[in-house]
Amino acid sequence: MAKKRATKKKATKKNALTLNDIYDQVSRKADTQGVKINVAETKRVLACFFDVLEDYKAADAFDFVAKGLKRAGGRRR
Repeated sequence: MAKKRATKKKATKKNALTLNDIYDQVSRKADTQGVKINVAETKRVLACFFDVLEDYKAADAFDFVAKGLKRAGGRRR
């Protein structure tokens, strides 16, 4: 009796997110009826956020990001 060869699963390659993809996602979430914000404004605000984080030590900056993620997890989306 011949043995069957195992078929290899082809890995689907996911495109890595870019910073622009994140900007676009943030802009879509922030653009509501009450608040009109476009991608350019989102990029500017997030760039300023990164500028502020740059002034801190890496451990402190990551701590701020972790706190923000924890707070975001507690909000209803």
